[in-house]
Amino acid sequence: MIPYTVWSEAGGVGKTTFAVNLARAHSRQGQHVLAIDMDPQDGGLTHHLGVDENKADSESDNLVLHMIERGYGPFEDIIEPAEEGVDVIPSHNMLERLEEMLTKNAELEEGTNPDSDYVYPKEKQLRRVLVDSGVIDEYDTLIVDPPATTGQHLYNSVYSTSNLLIPFEPSPKGGKSIDGLRDVVNGLEDTLEDIEVGVLGAVPNRTKGTNINEKYVAKLEEEELPIAPISIGERGSMLGDAWDNQVSIFELAENDAYRSLRDYEEPTLDQFDQLAEHITKQFEPTEVKA
Repeated sequence: MIPYTVWSEAGGVGKTTFAVNLARAHSRQGQHVLAIDMDPQDGGLTHHLGVDENKADSESDNLVLHMIERGYGPFEDIIEPAEEGVDVIPSHNMLERLEEMLTKNAELEEGTNPDSDYVYPKEKQLRRVLVDSGVIDEYDTLIVDPPATTGQHLYNSVYSTSNLLIPFEPSPKGGKSIDGLRDVVNGLEDTLEDIEVGVLGAVPNRTKGTNINEKYVAKLEEEELPIAPISIGERGSMLGDAWDNQVSIFELAENDAYRSLRDYEEPTLDQFDQLAEHITKQFEPTEVKA
């Protein structure tokens, strides 16, 4: 399986558009893709892929209920097929209370466990649900989209995948998110204890080929994190149109109902395809030479 979490301290639309377009790029390669939206905010991956009809329904089964072992039915029933060949576990408003509900569950579990040293593993509940349900065995690629903030949304996401893909903007605006990024990754490993967090790559995003861009790419190199061989240019209009129409950039290009891509936008499709290929190759078995 190819599991990873798309995360950036900067957060925002850039992070989610990466998750959406990479999910479609993996699907274009014939991979069975599951995307999990761990972000409770409105207007995220769930909205973008058009599966947000139950997000505010307090009576609907959802991911959080399964993470605290209170699901209404089989876990696979909450998986929604999206329009572009990507299955989605959608966000739900209950995610806003994830930390609180996991803490209450921990108090109950620890209070009733005869082993006084037992500590309820709050950060392992997403992975537990995926493994116990067998869902994780049904997919080739798992992409998780958590909020930018640290906490149980991020911890559960990273624990379930053990890998990070980090889009970043090489500019003064994105520079703050570069500072200490290696410390953030190390901090996740310290919090999660028994996993090593792999960084599949930091991906320059909204690049313009300027000296300022190069300055901040060099700054990231100082953090000793791998930089992906693909960068994504400034494509505000293209990504904005895809966002407004709740489709990936591939659907935007392929469907005559939307506008035609401009010549300078066309390479962006190949760049996301190449990025998905780059990620996939990192999970291929290494040949052992005799």
